[in-house]
Amino acid sequence: MNRPKISQMEAYMIETLRTNNVTNEEMIQDVKEKDVSKWQKLNEKFDFEQLIVLAEKGFSSFEQAINEGYTVKFVTVNGLDRLLRLKFGKEPEKDYQRLQTGVLGLNIDTSSLEELKHMLSLNWKVEEDKSGVSVLLKGQGDFD
Repeated sequence: MNRPKISQMEAYMIETLRTNNVTNEEMIQDVKEKDVSKWQKLNEKFDFEQLIVLAEKGFSSFEQAINEGYTVKFVTVNGLDRLLRLKFGKEPEKDYQRLQTGVLGLNIDTSSLEELKHMLSLNWKVEEDKSGVSVLLKGQGDFD
């Protein structure tokens, strides 16, 4: 399945809504009605109107991103850290070791790992070993 590609900021917004118990159906309906003002209180810094703009580019792709998952076009190291917290509830030093080039020893279940692999942009390499999962920028770390 080809997942729709979205920006890192759009992923933050979607996962922030999910963290605040906004359902997929509510997200889709509110965006369809172009009424996202009630979300502003969830994060004052986000411009949730961007999700309306995303949907206007292709509503079926937007629905697919919400219901079936998405790939983030380009994920930074800080973006990886934030997505691990928002989407998977993982905390640095507790669930993984944070590096300048990614993370090591990530403790994550199989289905979440598969979702993470699908979400990440092509500049990341994900590997499993006895210490957990490592997610490193390609061209960095021990494996290239």
